Amino acid sequence: MTSAPAPSRAESLAERVGHAFADRGLLDRAMAHRSWCAEHPGTCSNERLEFLGDAVLGWVVADLAFHRYPELTEGALTGVRKGVVNATALAAAGRELGLGEFLLLGKGEDAGGGRDKASILSDAFEAVIGALYVDGGSEVVSAFIRRTIAPMMDEIVGHLDHLDHKSRLQELAVRFGLGSPVYVNESSGPDHQKRFTVRVKLAGEVAGEGIGPSKKVAEQAAAMKAATELERRLVTD
Repeated sequence: MTSAPAPSRAESLAERVGHAFADRGLLDRAMAHRSWCAEHPGTCSNERLEFLGDAVLGWVVADLAFHRYPELTEGALTGVRKGVVNATALAAAGRELGLGEFLLLGKGEDAGGGRDKASILSDAFEAVIGALYVDGGSEVVSAFIRRTIAPMMDEIVGHLDHLDHKSRLQELAVRFGLGSPVYVNESSGPDHQKRFTVRVKLAGEVAGEGIGPSKKVAEQAAAMKAATELERRLVTD
């Protein structure tokens, strides 16, 4: 008795994604990193699908947040959206799907651990969203995002009080192995009009500076600058 042929790479990924693609070539393109395309002239990278997927993701998440959490203010809704539409969260979603094993990478990028890089995984996840939108339309892509992203949104809503820049910096500092941030503050001006300057240090080096009418505001400003720089490093590494 002849055994059934093993599913193709695109078929296996389509099963993970949960959609029967009419054009399976879209999934191959969604997995094609520019490093692979550089070694295979004439092939297209996933960058156009990523561009589309980023826009679609933002729209669907905003729509989900608006209808799912009617009690939240505009500021809180923005916090929820930022909590899931970022490289760290999208890379985690990509790992959950096992996208790493399907990526098409150049030899150097593959040897350098590209299959687990946050920037590559998050881009590939957005490219999958773009492919789903092109092949299946808004209902299909919305269902996928509800299944993969909505649980993360629910978790964030449960911890909105902690979604501040200092907490974000603390988490990133631990991720980078930099220890806990140290805040050094100084004030100037008369008591009724004090101005606070805060410098936040990571591993002994100044990572951000903030100025404000209170120590709390200045600390948040300093933490925001430091956290933004660390997140930039996550995307470019």
